[in-house]
Amino acid sequence: MPKTRHIMLFEPAGSGMAAVGSYARGGARSGVGVTGARQKNWLMPHEGLTTSERIVVSSALKGCVLALGIAVLAGCASSDAAKILNPDPPAKMYADADALMSRGKFHKASKKFEDVDREHPYSPEARRAIVMAAYAYYKAGKLPEAIASAERYTTMHPGTKEAPLAHHIIASAYFDQMRQPNRDQTATRKALLQLKTLKTRYPDSKYAREADNRIRLAEDTLAAAEMEVGRYYLKQDNYVAAINRFKTVVVSYQTTAHVEEALYRLTATYLSLGIASEAQSAAAVLGHNFPNSRWYKDSFALLQKQGLTPEVNKGSWMYEILKPGQEPVAPPAVEPAPESPPQVPPTAQEPLPEPPPGPLPPLSLGGPAS
Repeated sequence: MPKTRHIMLFEPAGSGMAAVGSYARGGARSGVGVTGARQKNWLMPHEGLTTSERIVVSSALKGCVLALGIAVLAGCASSDAAKILNPDPPAKMYADADALMSRGKFHKASKKFEDVDREHPYSPEARRAIVMAAYAYYKAGKLPEAIASAERYTTMHPGTKEAPLAHHIIASAYFDQMRQPNRDQTATRKALLQLKTLKTRYPDSKYAREADNRIRLAEDTLAAAEMEVGRYYLKQDNYVAAINRFKTVVVSYQTTAHVEEALYRLTATYLSLGIASEAQSAAAVLGHNFPNSRWYKDSFALLQKQGLTPEVNKGSWMYEILKPGQEPVAPPAVEPAPESPPQVPPTAQEPLPEPPPGPLPPLSLGGPAS
């Protein structure tokens, strides 16, 4: 009958550690437990063993390590599961996030506000937590995240008390990304859209009152961008494309400082194309709204060289921007009458046209009326 050989894994003598595993197999030779060198080299169990013995020893060690890892992971998992199954009350979570905001830890606060909405979506604190997360992202400089969170609020809770703040955050995030007029103006257009939405939907909010100056800045930047492109097209002798750019300034950005130059450029460009009636109309609108402008003086000089005077024609697209029901009568740019108050007489090289007094139709363009 084959005899049994026992392989014991334990610490060398004197350490006090018990055996960690054993293996029994049948064999032709008689044997006893591993002794001597095998006892001393228990940390290297593969030495001097057969292939089957090595497999069993490796499996025993791997089992010990796996058991230890499972125990550690189980402890962590139980802690995380307890937190998920038993989150803090929404009021406490919101207060913790607000405290992080007060300490200037905006990124952590934004995550905490999002936790409020995720863990307690139907609580009173959840709705405001969404917009506060957007505000925290904005303060942390995370503009795309701020926009996304605020847009989520305006989609889910339009017309609520915090909706003006959400629109204000979106507009501010885009406004901070505005670039120079010779660069891409996508952010400027989006900022202007949000600012006008804020003014239209929530005219009594404090954010709407603060939006007026930003609207002027955004419109001025967009008008400057259109002028940059229009001047470029002029240099390329692409007059039709240039006219379209200058027309956009006149129609869409009438209250900006660029409308005077735009009307002058329209006068010059229409004359270059031989469209005298449109050139006269542009100069007439310019003279009516900005009689003392140097751009009007230059426009008047261009018309004089061709024997023309400023005059709005009914077939012109500029006739449509006049107040409906009013017959446009453009003032001629002539020297003042002798009975007028004394003025410095204009020289032949530098005419100073002045529109005469009289009833003038109100235009929608900004500027001083005569």
